[in-house]
Amino acid sequence: MPYGSAVDGFRLGYDRSGSGTPVVLLHGWPGDRTDYRGVVPLLDGTYQVVVPDLRGFGDSDKHTPQDVQQYSAAAQARSVVGLIDELDLGSAVLAGYDIGSRIAQAVARDHPERVRALVVSPPLPGIGDRVLAPAAQREFWYHSFHRLPLAERLLDGRPSAVRDYLTHFWSHWSGPEFALDEAALHHLVSAYGSPGAFTASIAWYRAGAGAVAVSLAEKPPAREDRIAVPTSVLWPEHDPLFPRAWSDRLGDFFTDVTVEFADGIGHFVPVEAPARFAEAIRMATAIS
Repeated sequence: MPYGSAVDGFRLGYDRSGSGTPVVLLHGWPGDRTDYRGVVPLLDGTYQVVVPDLRGFGDSDKHTPQDVQQYSAAAQARSVVGLIDELDLGSAVLAGYDIGSRIAQAVARDHPERVRALVVSPPLPGIGDRVLAPAAQREFWYHSFHRLPLAERLLDGRPSAVRDYLTHFWSHWSGPEFALDEAALHHLVSAYGSPGAFTASIAWYRAGAGAVAVSLAEKPPAREDRIAVPTSVLWPEHDPLFPRAWSDRLGDFFTDVTVEFADGIGHFVPVEAPARFAEAIRMATAIS
C-alpha cells in the first residue's frame, strides 16, 4: 500500500485503482478506508478511485501533536488536497459520510478548484441549536465522552473493550436490516485496538470537529460564500444522529444542492448501500 507525502507531518496511506474520472472516498468514524469495500468494485473500469485513511486512522500516521487542531476538518482537508495534488488528479469527485462528509465539505469550501462534485451523507450544515434538543443529546453523548481522558483510560489498547464500544455504534446507528459482518468487525477492532489507535481516532472530537460543536458555531454564510460545487446529498431514513427534518436548511449553505432520501438504511450509507452510493457518484459525475 502506498503512502502520500507528509503534510503537516502526516502521511496518508491509501488504495488506488482504476482509471478515468478521479473519485476520492472519505471514510467515517468508527471506520477506515475499508468502509468502501463494496463501493470500489462498482466504480472500477470507469473511475480512478483513491481511498485514503484519514489522519489518525488505519495505516495513516497517528501522531500526538501538542496542537490537537492538526486533526480538525481544515487540517484533514489539507492532507486530502495534498494527496489529490501529489497524484495529479486535478479536480476529483469527493464522496464521504460521517467525518468524511465534513472533510469533503471543507475541501470544497476552501479548495473548490480541486473538487468536481460532492457526494455526501450527514453530517451537513443547517442543524443549528436543534442539536441541543433532549432527543439529540441522548445520541451525541459520545462527543463529550471522547473529550475526557477517561475515554482513553477505559478503551485505548484494550481490544475487548474496543470491540464492545464499536459494536454499539455499528448496531445502533445502522438500519434495521443491517448487521456488520464478523470479518469487518474483526478488522476494525484490530485497527482501533492497538495502543494509541483509539486515542488517535477521537482526536477529531478533541479538535472540536464533531457535529455538536460545528452545528452551534455554524452560521449561514453570505450567498457568495456558500459552497458552489455541485453537491448531491444522500440522507438515510434510519440515522438516529441526523433526522431528515434537519435537511431543511441546506440551501443556506450550498448554491447547487440536491437531496435524495435513501430509505431503509442508517448512518453508514456507503457500507449499508454501496450500490446506491456508487450510483450517486455516477450521477454526480454525469452532470458536473
